[in-house]
Parts: sequence; C-alpha cells; structure tokens
Amino acid sequence: MLALKNVQVLYDRAIEAVRDVSLEVPPGAVVALLGSNGAGKSTILKAISGVLGQEDGEIVSGAIHFDGAEISGRSAGEIVRAGLLQVPEGRALFATLTVEENLQMGAFTRSRAESAESLERIYALFPRVKERKSQIAGYLSGGEQQMVAIGRALMGRPRVLMLDEPSLGLAPQIVESIFDTILALNREAGLAVLLVEQNAQLALQVASYGYIMENGRIVMDGLSEKLLANDDVQEFYLGFSGGQRKSMRDVKHYKRRKRWLS
Repeated sequence: MLALKNVQVLYDRAIEAVRDVSLEVPPGAVVALLGSNGAGKSTILKAISGVLGQEDGEIVSGAIHFDGAEISGRSAGEIVRAGLLQVPEGRALFATLTVEENLQMGAFTRSRAESAESLERIYALFPRVKERKSQIAGYLSGGEQQMVAIGRALMGRPRVLMLDEPSLGLAPQIVESIFDTILALNREAGLAVLLVEQNAQLALQVASYGYIMENGRIVMDGLSEKLLANDDVQEFYLGFSGGQRKSMRDVKHYKRRKRWLS
C-alpha cells in the first residue's frame, strides 16, 4: 500500500536528515518506526505527508509510492485526498478554536454529508471529546487534545493513519485507551497505521512489524516479536542487559555495535 524506496532527504540543500530509507506499510497493517530523538522518524512522516517544504526540506532521491502511484512531490492536499493523514507530534491543534471546529478542519476534503457522518463517528469513538465539543481546544488536558488530534485526522477518512509520538507526555491509562481505539479501527475497519514512537515496548506490542532508525538510516527491521527478543533491541531500546534493567544513562549513551550498519 505505502512504500518508501531508497529515500534521501536534505534540509537547506546541505543537511542530510534521511539516507537511503526503504520501508513498507501493507494494507491493514500496524507498522512501528522506532528510534531516538533526531534519528529521522518525524522527517519520514513529513516526507510522506508532503510538508517538507515548510522547513526547507526536500526529497533529493528515491521515491514514495501509495497504491502503486508515486506521490513524491505531490502537494499535501493531494496526499490527504489520497488517504494518507498524519497526527503530528505535540497534537498541533488550533488552540483558539472549539473542539468541534478543530474536528471539522480535518474534513476539508470531504462533503458536508461525509463530514457530519464522520463527526458522529468520532464522538462515538471518543465520548469525552463529545462532552467537550464546545470548549476551546487550548484548555483541554493533554490526553483530551490527543483524542481531538486523532479525531481530526480520522475526519478525513484515512486509509493510512500516521501517528507521531502519540504517547508523549500522557498518562499510561490515557495512552492505553487511545491505542485501544486505534487497534479497534485497525481490526474492524482495516485502517493501516504507521506508528512513530520512542516507547519501543509499547510500539512493538501493538505493531506486527517494526523498523529501527539511527542517524537517518534504517539499521534493523523485522517482525515485532523478533525485535522484542533481539538482544540489541532489549539493551538499547528496552533497557535490559543480561536480564538486568539498565539505567537510563546507560541506555541513552550506548555505543551502537558497528555490525548494525554493516
């Protein structure tokens, strides 16, 4: 369905953020893209969404295909209409608009009838959002804002939903509720998901396949259960070494094994 082939991204025509990245999101799959801060994960989502130009970034080689058609170079609006929608890191709501106005912004490519139908669907998925539909979005809690951000993307009726750090700054109970909703949509409606997360344990528990990025490159990929069992992943991303929990300092400042990039 969605495929990146040897994608390279530069910022300001000089700074390489992504090098030779290839990955796939099959129909109806949940795929995790993992890595530390600065690894290039968000840049991948921006490349897919067609918004790199807003930050003086560009795809200089490789290609992105969706349903067999190349979408590299298409406008963000065209990509949204094709069915690829992103929930950005930090939610990026319109803070001075109401909850319902934020949701309606996500349906700008849809008819009025489709918008009304989708709105009721979002309220059924997120009852708390319905309760706060007339409130100003900027006054919501972090979890409520994340629900609105996901709802806004779902208003566009995506075929692939891209989530950028959806668990960031949220209480575990809220994260569990949000992921339960996303997984229900995946199972019941066949919604494909590309999940960008630093919480590797969480991401690999909900995804069927995972990719790990370091310094702009994919250094490892495989079925989620195999990645969870991999010694390097356990040591560097899950914080375990030899059956013992390592300190965050040890995990953060690891020296990656050279064979990862061989």
